[in-house]
Amino acid sequence: MSLALKGIHHLTAITADAPGNLRFYTQLLGLRLVKKTVNQDDTSAYHLFYADGKATPGTDITFFDWPAPRERRGTHAISRTALRVAGSDSLAYWRERLVSAGVDVGAVRDLDGRASLDFEDPEGQRLRLVDDGGKGEANPWDASTVPAEHQIRGLGPITISVPDLSRTAPILTVLMNMREARSYEDGGATVHVFEMGEGGPAAELHVAVEPGLPQASQGAGGVHHVAFRAADIDELHQWTERLKGFRLPSSGEVERYYFRSLYFREPNGILFEIATDGPGFAVDEPMESLGESLSLPPFLEGKRASIEANLKPLK
Repeated sequence: MSLALKGIHHLTAITADAPGNLRFYTQLLGLRLVKKTVNQDDTSAYHLFYADGKATPGTDITFFDWPAPRERRGTHAISRTALRVAGSDSLAYWRERLVSAGVDVGAVRDLDGRASLDFEDPEGQRLRLVDDGGKGEANPWDASTVPAEHQIRGLGPITISVPDLSRTAPILTVLMNMREARSYEDGGATVHVFEMGEGGPAAELHVAVEPGLPQASQGAGGVHHVAFRAADIDELHQWTERLKGFRLPSSGEVERYYFRSLYFREPNGILFEIATDGPGFAVDEPMESLGESLSLPPFLEGKRASIEANLKPLK
């Protein structure tokens, strides 16, 4: 059996307003802050992880807190992040909730055979709620502001924008062992769907071909990278060797403590990560109190005092 990714692991975006970001994703979207830590490569910045009630791999959208200008939108970038909910009633609930909160939100529409609702956070982060039919595991958070039946269940398809599919497709299919499943039209772009593992909305990368757009510039409201799921460290080792075999430059394996990672860029410069499912966010604090205090991996613990002194309050 060939080496296969299980689906989307997490997506990391950029905020220039960590307190506002925390309010939006926990109070309005009802997600759980499962890890409050720092960017391990820039400890002056928070790294905030929002997920389901059990911090399940494949449910977390994360943010680096950087004082950056707004993203300049375009191609060569991750352009939209989908979040899964169950059923048309949930999408109706969410549209009313978002409109009432003054959020920039579209209409519920059928997209790629699924009911979908596009909206943006206050910094212009492009998001999409997708009806996943209630399939698969769900771990509601008891303390959420959203009723359990309407809570966000995890990440859905991630959409990237490229000017030309011909360079990206071989990386996805030949190197990463994804399957090109189908295509659809959205806003004048042809979007190609690539599946991982068992498929379904939690295991899809959507590639929008948009040659008429300028090249994007990262910033607040934009996305930094997308991560894909490897089952364990042994599997990550295999991916490391596979990238070497294809002579594709990579970061080499990086120990993030909560998971181990491998980073590389596809031909348009979009940053991909392969990350292990474990050991998970409960490795250094109890599941019932995740995210309530600043967590640091052991290799940063000795610098806690100086790190905390440089961080701004979140509330």
